[in-house]
Amino acid sequence: MNQKLLFAIKDYEYLAEKVMARGTFEKGNLSVSNFTDGERYQRILSPIENRHVVLIGGTVTDQATLELYDLASSLVSYGANSLTLVIPYFGYSTMERAVLSGEIVTAKTRARLLSAIPKSNRGNKVLLFDLHSEGIQYYFEHDLYPVHVYCKDIVIKAALKYGGDNFVMASTDAGRAKWVESLANDMGVNAAFILKRRLKGDHTEVSAINADVAGKTVVIYDDMIRSGGSIVNAAKTYKDAGAGDIYVITTHGLFVNDGINKLKNSGYIKKLICTDSHFNMQGIDDDFVEVNSLAELICSVI
Repeated sequence: MNQKLLFAIKDYEYLAEKVMARGTFEKGNLSVSNFTDGERYQRILSPIENRHVVLIGGTVTDQATLELYDLASSLVSYGANSLTLVIPYFGYSTMERAVLSGEIVTAKTRARLLSAIPKSNRGNKVLLFDLHSEGIQYYFEHDLYPVHVYCKDIVIKAALKYGGDNFVMASTDAGRAKWVESLANDMGVNAAFILKRRLKGDHTEVSAINADVAGKTVVIYDDMIRSGGSIVNAAKTYKDAGAGDIYVITTHGLFVNDGINKLKNSGYIKKLICTDSHFNMQGIDDDFVEVNSLAELICSVI
């Protein structure tokens, strides 16, 4: 009974299988179905009492969030000795603050919901990966201890693989510059970011690039890509400045509205590298895309 018991919500069963294959866990068994009115039925089949439990899930949808909350709460109620939540992608992470009056800070309300999970005997912990904003981890309250896990090693490995001996580590704009500069310093390469000038509303124009990219391979990193529009614009800007091959790395690939093909068909980007933190990256069969799993990192952190 020394092995940790590993559960996953439905949307993250694919990642749980990879974690099981790399770690020493016992698989936690569930019975999940839906009533005719759409309500979800869950039953924990594995003995829980006094076990150290790991639960993989994400706030990728409202349904997934409630599934995670319901299951986590019940695992504690049935006697889990400790509970570790693994949230590969924390949804609503771009709603981490109110910009307009009356806006709901959904990242905070989601954190508060998960903070209401009852405390296990040895406490509850939540692992969060490459958060869009450092401050999100401080939204968790009470007895839920947050750990911000950085995927830097995965990003650096991919950048060195495709960047070669002489490349520039780049960001889409100045907002990501500090994180990209940290990556660049670790690899001993130059960092670049795009300076933009706001014109009106959401319209901006590029005013400058802070580094010379002419004739050089450029590796663009962004923690999250939703639809790909900002990445395509950034790649075009670097290409217009004389960049050679351009590669794109992201931790969280959502790629809604045919985002992958948007990047591929732009003609600016040679390859896209991402992790499997979001369920949208399952079953991708395209030479343009390389998907690296978080499973090994999850095992090492747990």
